[in-house]
Amino acid sequence: MLEELKNKLGEEIERLTHELQVTLPEAIKKAVEHGDLRENSEYKSALERQQFVQARLNHLTRRAGELSKIDMSQIPADRIGFGSRVTVVDMRTREEETYSLVFGDYIDIDSGQISVASPLGQALMGKKKGETVSLTLPRGERKLKIKSMTTLAQMAERKEEE
Repeated sequence: MLEELKNKLGEEIERLTHELQVTLPEAIKKAVEHGDLRENSEYKSALERQQFVQARLNHLTRRAGELSKIDMSQIPADRIGFGSRVTVVDMRTREEETYSLVFGDYIDIDSGQISVASPLGQALMGKKKGETVSLTLPRGERKLKIKSMTTLAQMAERKEEE
């Protein structure tokens, strides 16, 4: 999972760098050729996009730096932590939900990714299979029992065995 995140970040950094260094300068040059820049929406749009891409690149570069500092030996092998895949059962509805704990920027609810900084992520951190966690949400309290878990360390071991 860690390598997937690094690869995903690297691909986006590469794409945005190309856009910043090649695509946007061409768009700005073309817009300048149209003349009066005060009334030129193409020029303004290209400059706004350039600012956005620069900000996003700075953010992604910082995240890539953070990921490179993660020490796999510091991630618990027997407790839920960053990268863990967890299946919980809602104690009220008996519905099962499966989540992967990721950094805040990599949230994708549709694929079951939640941030370690989210209320649910914080409640699950450090817990083990069989434990129950309680969450106080705006719509009321929610109790979840941890049915199963696979830590990042366990996933790495499996890949080494393959």
